[in-house]
Amino acid sequence: MCTPKQTGQPPTSLYLQNRLPLIAKPFIELPLGEVRPEGWLKEQLLKMKDGMTGHLDSLYPQVMGPRNGWLGGDGDVWERGPYWIDGLLPLAYILDDDSLKAKVQPWVEWVLQSQDSAGYFGPSEDREPEEGLQRNNARDWWPKMVVLKFMKQYYEATNDERVIPFMLNYFRYQLKELPETPLNHWTRWGHYRGGDNLMVVYWLYNLTGEKFLLELGDLITEQTMDWTTAFEEREMLSSLFSVHCVNLAQGMKQPVIRYQTTGDERHIEAIRQGYKDLMRTHGWPIGVYGGDELLHTGNPTQGSELCTTVELMFSLEKMIEITGSVEWADWLERVSFNALPTQISDDFDARQYYQQLNQVEVSRTPRNFVTCYHGTDQLFGLLTGYPCCTSNLHQGWPKFTRHLWYASDDNGLAALYYSPCVVTAKVGQGTLVKIEEKTDYPFDETIRFRIDIPDKATESVEFPLYLRIPGWCEEAELRVNGEPLGNKAGGEMERISRVWKSGDEVELVLPMKVTVSRWYEGSAVVERGPLVYALKMEEKWVKVPDDHKFGTRYGNWYYEVHSSSPWNYCLKEESIREENIASEFQVVKKGMNGYPWNSVNAPIEIKTKGKRLPEWQKYNGSAGPLPYSVQYQAETLPEEEITLIPYGCTTLRITEFPVTRK
Repeated sequence: MCTPKQTGQPPTSLYLQNRLPLIAKPFIELPLGEVRPEGWLKEQLLKMKDGMTGHLDSLYPQVMGPRNGWLGGDGDVWERGPYWIDGLLPLAYILDDDSLKAKVQPWVEWVLQSQDSAGYFGPSEDREPEEGLQRNNARDWWPKMVVLKFMKQYYEATNDERVIPFMLNYFRYQLKELPETPLNHWTRWGHYRGGDNLMVVYWLYNLTGEKFLLELGDLITEQTMDWTTAFEEREMLSSLFSVHCVNLAQGMKQPVIRYQTTGDERHIEAIRQGYKDLMRTHGWPIGVYGGDELLHTGNPTQGSELCTTVELMFSLEKMIEITGSVEWADWLERVSFNALPTQISDDFDARQYYQQLNQVEVSRTPRNFVTCYHGTDQLFGLLTGYPCCTSNLHQGWPKFTRHLWYASDDNGLAALYYSPCVVTAKVGQGTLVKIEEKTDYPFDETIRFRIDIPDKATESVEFPLYLRIPGWCEEAELRVNGEPLGNKAGGEMERISRVWKSGDEVELVLPMKVTVSRWYEGSAVVERGPLVYALKMEEKWVKVPDDHKFGTRYGNWYYEVHSSSPWNYCLKEESIREENIASEFQVVKKGMNGYPWNSVNAPIEIKTKGKRLPEWQKYNGSAGPLPYSVQYQAETLPEEEITLIPYGCTTLRITEFPVTRK
């Protein structure tokens, strides 16, 4: 794998590299706002602005309004307000939108002004319970970790000089207080999620060089769950109900964050082992896992929480930065392009707490989930299921956008996963360059990069450009100004170092072929490139008033989604043999036609043949137990043509198909 060398901080580093004794990162986070979305991704972020993300203060006023404790009010004092700002803030600065920035600023100002002489900040008073609000554990360490994340982003976007002394004072407070009131003193969440705290401590150390921050990092690590050992011992990820799904998504990055101090490859290998165990026992082909809310097998009718998706995405973004690993970038694309878009409505007015792989209706029906919230957890709504996802989902696409590009530690730039965007950043000895990335990826195979030097007095600049070749791609084609550089193997990082001029173009072609993988009960899953494909079904969305049987906790309305389309199809064993896939699965490229993430506008279809399996019927609103594959005695109906579309474009679907020999 071709990545920059890991040494001490380069003396000419253009961006914030690790200070010694932390090991140097191969890739470095760019300041917030240097990557701007284009194409379908820009449309996605604008939908967030016009939908929940930009209006949660009016849509969810009881929590996000002026009573919020993080605005000085007597209402909610815990994680939900900070969660919202952790996504709203990067959205505001990536879009450079003044109206969104104006919504962020009061939260930032109150946080800064709340700090006392000891260094403590935030709400401090617990109050009596009130329906729909979290008014206790005001001094808990965990929600402050979320605030630290958004204050870090705020500083990177604005260079507001107040942030650094604010954080130094708080971290001195932590160093003094944690021995007596550890991370799990008020709630257990800080114990599991301490890696988020550690991440900001190391970031501040790189800015200031304050040695006490390294001591604090050791203390936080002692009080955080030992994820490295848990992954090494293997029992946790090989067991049922052993860990909370979101804790696991956040905990994935903790060993890598700590690795910066120790340099011990044990941390990296532990995560690799953990990933293998997780996918084998609870994993889904879309990159997440059965966890509703505790780990609950890879059964395609179990649930996966939306918070899991966005937290796992952020963990992977940090893991890629620190290790330069192609495998984590592959994993990130799989989660981002499959799990994320399906779980939020097109207008960004509703979200689904749990998604199912085989999801044949969305209805208010108790399902076989660990935590089912009176049957509301699979509905699309503002507050159905549990409100944490309403608050936390907003970080997914903005942070994905920000991390489409990194600086490299040899003063180049790296595109480690792909979407339409423009990056403007410094390279070489500090020359500003602009790279426009034109593509319809992940639906299309071709990505084009155009390089420009905004300073017209500068004719050329020498720097390395890193491009990831995904592991699913057997062989990529790479050209510079039309000249082939040869075919490149998948699973590698390609480094192109040369003198670049304005107008230079790089073309990367990642041929996508249809493949079939095997999952729960031997079922078959159809894939092409980074996308998983699922059965296209008719979708009838119905808005239903909530009956308020359980008060107002689930909101005033929700969406159910039903279909009269048949769904109980199986694939033929002969069709999914490797030598037959090309002839049995026909790819139809429809092109981009509006917002792509729905069944109407899906840019790609795959046509194939399936057979209905009459004995496979609904059970409690879900597809019944998945028949074991290969079925060789069950009766099937005559074969017929079926259409598959990208999983992220579906709401109702079959993703894991039984296989029949008849």
